[in-house]
Amino acid sequence: MIIERTNNEVIFRLPGTINVDDLQDMTDLFEFMEIAKKSKAKQKDVDELVKSIKKGRWKRTKAKISV
Repeated sequence: MIIERTNNEVIFRLPGTINVDDLQDMTDLFEFMEIAKKSKAKQKDVDELVKSIKKGRWKRTKAKISV
């Protein structure tokens, strides 16, 4: 593996035998990190969002599987 930095980008040179699914997971992580870097959300905001999403989830799931 070779990592090369230019003025505008970082280039990873990997062997052709690398698992493409693993490479996609790494790409997704890098993309998430770039997006998150620009976020102005506070941890409190994230916690509240997660709480509101989870609220009532078990009730909805139970209703779906009881059909």
